[in-house]
Amino acid sequence: MTQTYLMMVGLSAGLSFFIVVLFMPYLIKKLKELKASQTERKCLESHQAKVGTPTMGGLLILLGFLVSGIFIAVCYPGEPAAVLLLTVGFGIIGFLDDFLKVVLRRSDGLIAWQKFLLQIVVTGGFAYYLTQVLCISLAMRVPFLADTYLDFGWFNYVILFFAVIGTVNGTNFTDGLDGLATSVTMIVCVFFWIVCAKESESLTLICIAMFSALLGFLLYNHYPAKIFMGDTGSLALGGFVAGIAYVLQMPLFIILVGLIYLVEVISVILQVGYFKLTHGKRIFRMAPIHHHFELGGWSEKKVVVVFDLGTLVMCIIALLGAF
Repeated sequence: MTQTYLMMVGLSAGLSFFIVVLFMPYLIKKLKELKASQTERKCLESHQAKVGTPTMGGLLILLGFLVSGIFIAVCYPGEPAAVLLLTVGFGIIGFLDDFLKVVLRRSDGLIAWQKFLLQIVVTGGFAYYLTQVLCISLAMRVPFLADTYLDFGWFNYVILFFAVIGTVNGTNFTDGLDGLATSVTMIVCVFFWIVCAKESESLTLICIAMFSALLGFLLYNHYPAKIFMGDTGSLALGGFVAGIAYVLQMPLFIILVGLIYLVEVISVILQVGYFKLTHGKRIFRMAPIHHHFELGGWSEKKVVVVFDLGTLVMCIIALLGAF
C-alpha cells in the first residue's frame, strides 16, 4: 500500500465517522424541536417507550458517506460514483418520504406510486451509468463456481431492477428494532470490504466510508436508541448494498449476505397475501418477521443479536463462495 492510499483510508474512515458522531447531538436536538418522531404500533407494548424518539438520523449517515465518497470519486473516477449514485438517490427518496411523514405530518408520506416511480428512475439512472458509462457487464458471478457468470442478455436489466428495488425495500423492512438495520448492514459492508480488498482499491475505500458512518450512527442507535435512521437511512443502505454488489458483478451474493433483508421482505409479502386470501388470517404474529419473534417472547436485544449472527454466518459462507 502506498502512503497516499493509506491517507485515503484514514480520510474515508475519519470523515464519515466524525461527521456522524460530532453532528448527531445537534441533529437529535433539532429533530426533537420539530417533533420529528415516528409512531409505534400500539400492539407492541415494549415499543411504547420509543414514542417521541426522533427519526431521520439517516441524514447524517448519508452526509458522512457522501462527503467521503466525493473525495474518493474525485481521486478514483468511475466505480465509486456508481455506488454513490444509487446510495444517495435512494437516500433522497427516503428523505422525501420521511419529511412528508414526520415534518409535514402527512401520514402516508410519498404515495406508493410516487415512491415506486422514483425508485424506477434512480435504478434506471444507475443501470445506464453502470453499463453505458462504465461499460460493466450485467452478467452475474456465480457463488462457489470460479470464473462462472450467468448472462441472460437484455433480461439482465429486468433482474437488475428487481434485485435493486427488492434489496432496498428489504433493508427498509429490516429497520424496525434498535440497531438492527445498522448492525446487519455493517456486517454486510465488511463482507464487501474483504472482497474489494482483492478486487478494487477505490471500492475498498467506499466500503470503509459506509462502515465508518454506520459505526458512528450505531453509537446513538444501539438499544435503547436515541435516534432512528428512518427511510432516509434504510433506503440509502439498500442502495449501497445493491450498488456495490452490481459494480462487482455479484448481485447473486446478495441472496447470501442479505438473507435477513430477503426474509424480512418475504415475510411481509406472505403476511399481506395470506391475510387477503383468507380474509383476516395471519401466518406470523406480526410482520416484518422481527416483530413475530418479539411477540413470541424474544427481547429486542436477542432478536438483533440472532439476526446479526445469522448475517455473519451467511457472510462467511459467501466469502467461501467468492474466493
